[in-house]
Amino acid sequence: MASISTFLSKIPSSLPSSSKKDPSPFSSTSLFISTKKRPPPPLRPFHLSPRATAAKSGTWKPSAGSDERVHQVHSIAEFDAALRSAKSKLVVVEYAASHSPNSRRIYPCMVELSRMCDDVDFLFVMGDESDDTRELCRREGIDRVPHFSFYKGMEKVHEEEGIGPDQLVGDVLYYGDSHAGVVQLHCREDVEALIDEHRGPEGKLLVLDVGLKHCGPCVKVYPTVIKLSRSMADAVVFARMNGDENESCMEFLKDMDVVEVPTFLFLRDGKVCGRYVGSGKGELIGEILRYQGVRIT
Repeated sequence: MASISTFLSKIPSSLPSSSKKDPSPFSSTSLFISTKKRPPPPLRPFHLSPRATAAKSGTWKPSAGSDERVHQVHSIAEFDAALRSAKSKLVVVEYAASHSPNSRRIYPCMVELSRMCDDVDFLFVMGDESDDTRELCRREGIDRVPHFSFYKGMEKVHEEEGIGPDQLVGDVLYYGDSHAGVVQLHCREDVEALIDEHRGPEGKLLVLDVGLKHCGPCVKVYPTVIKLSRSMADAVVFARMNGDENESCMEFLKDMDVVEVPTFLFLRDGKVCGRYVGSGKGELIGEILRYQGVRIT
């Protein structure tokens, strides 16, 4: 079995697809995952040669004017410059092809997200547009489209292939971190400060969502966490920590005996009063109500 340090290693430039569905809607991911490599799933080749794509019918390209917040890049130089200018903001990149019906179908969702998420930069690459875009796709290891890559600080933090709108929305919410209703915690000191802020008889229930950067169930449940943070703001404080963000976070997980993610810790007056492991929306709401003292029949 792999040690926890596996999750602290640098993300490779080409990640395996993470679009495999969870076998259960209430599943969780162990912190101790085998390092044995599984054979990659069969991929439909993404043909980059001009001759291969020119023969395809039903080609498309993004409409001009209606998607101004999605920046189309046409070369490696433009791509790298866009990542640099984003600095610490989340950058979502869609790789598409003119002959791909799935690229055509998912693109409107990308545009709609760009209008709602001012704190996220959105890039679009038409892989078969030119020799320059083909070279960019080769460098980034794009095997099929539509393909989405997520960057922060010029580092790839996640990528997905063959996903639908719901999964794309969940990924953008999870890897973007400026949601006012959910407190972002980056070290033990952040946790202690939040606990101190809500001590005493008038203190609110704290719900700490503990996950990992590349955890499917963690991504799946996070939109629910955001919604609950808004609807329960008067009585509950929601916070989030990614255990593999740094050593301080991982040490905190060890001290809290967190061995699977997502784990939700319930804290009141500085003490852990309970926990829930899993990604079930109904179960999570039930546990929150229980630790608020609401009787459920």
